[in-house]
Amino acid sequence: MTLMEQASPQTQVTTRNPHDGSPVASYPVATPGDVDAIVARARAGARWWNGQGFDGRKAHLLRWKSRIAQQADELATLIASETGKPHGDAVLEVMLTLGHLDWAAKNAKRVLKRRKVKAGLINYNQHATVGYEPYGVVGVIGPWNYPLYTPMGSISYALAAGNAVVFKPSELAPGPAAWLAERWAEAVGHDVLVAATGDRATGAALVAADVDKIAFTGSTATAKKVMAAAAERLTPIVAECGGKDALLVAADADLDAAASFIVFGGMGNAGQTCVGVERVYAVSSIHDALVTKVVERASRLRTTGDDAQYGPMTLPTQVDVVRRHVDSASESGTLVLGGPASIDGRVISPVVAVDVPESAEAMQEETFGPLVVINPVASLDEAVDRANASRYGLGAAVFTKDRRAGERAAARLQAGAVTINSVLGFAGVAALPFGGVKDSGFGRIHGADGLREFSTVKSIARQTRKAALNLLTMDRSEKDIHTAAKMIPMLHGRSK
Repeated sequence: MTLMEQASPQTQVTTRNPHDGSPVASYPVATPGDVDAIVARARAGARWWNGQGFDGRKAHLLRWKSRIAQQADELATLIASETGKPHGDAVLEVMLTLGHLDWAAKNAKRVLKRRKVKAGLINYNQHATVGYEPYGVVGVIGPWNYPLYTPMGSISYALAAGNAVVFKPSELAPGPAAWLAERWAEAVGHDVLVAATGDRATGAALVAADVDKIAFTGSTATAKKVMAAAAERLTPIVAECGGKDALLVAADADLDAAASFIVFGGMGNAGQTCVGVERVYAVSSIHDALVTKVVERASRLRTTGDDAQYGPMTLPTQVDVVRRHVDSASESGTLVLGGPASIDGRVISPVVAVDVPESAEAMQEETFGPLVVINPVASLDEAVDRANASRYGLGAAVFTKDRRAGERAAARLQAGAVTINSVLGFAGVAALPFGGVKDSGFGRIHGADGLREFSTVKSIARQTRKAALNLLTMDRSEKDIHTAAKMIPMLHGRSK
């Protein structure tokens, strides 16, 4: 079946707690007809929303933000119950999300308002301005690993830019979407943010519906299907896809800090992070010492009980991917912590491997689980080359005490976001755009670029007086053409 041929076999989707399989809640499965009706409601809401202007939208968004913040613990509990992540991780997700919503609401006017641009000497009679207008209705298809933070990276900026949003969440964690829509109804009361819960067919229906842009987060393979379907209506998309992020460690790096961040970046959220750490390249002189520190820290992680530091795999089939990659690392390299026995149902204890060939599946494909490979390299330059050899390019990290060396490596890395001496440092900086290159996707969310991503550009040139050279007419004179020809080398003949 193609993306557009899939049918919804059920009328409801029930979420289950990954820890014990107990039901959490049930949500309706929106049919293609339901999706069309929802988009029509959002289309009407978009007209009202656009009419509020920047100041009006800012006030509404900040009121909505306040509603979310006042009930943040309830939202975090819902996230934790559907994804299986610890409650503290869910609280952090809410906090980061609200920071982006706040920035988008407060900066949209500054970034997107119409502004004057220089027309140039030859066009002195033109008053030139550029401005940004909303698309209309944006369809957002969200993931299950960060069911609030990730889609809100699109939703917050799309709303602040003046669009209405139809949000189709993952069927594994639709709770935050329904919850956000309820808080929106309470705070604003118009069909500007509407949730469309359901399965893959619901997402396919949204792509095919009368939306003006799609923001998709998911695998590269699914992104290609979404693009193909969106092409039927020439609907533009922004895609955040998978990653195989590399972390580079120079000989002079703070190994304790690097080890702590490797464990956090590789094992946090059970490794289910698109910008998590999956590959580490450490200069040979410090490789063994770094491995010892990583293993010592990772071996202390608690994966069961009330004080577990990360939970089970949210997507059951992802366990098979992790198992295959652990086997790949075991067969071609050396496991220094954990192994196949680390996989106990949906709970996977940390696995660390070394000396795994670059051709191995564990080095080529996204694992999305708590497996980290640490390979030795001769230099930081070699580490950059190996990192860039991947078909992915979402995030990367560099550890070194040499500021210039770190910045040079960051400049060479083929990734959409790079951190120096930390991991995920950009996630909380709302002014920084986020997105990938190569198979990790295209387009940007967050920051000024995120606001512009959900806007169309409109240029206006207003003639204020008669031109000195009357060239924009079918009756232009030979004199004007002669003068224009003489001006070309005067204006553009110099190389500096």
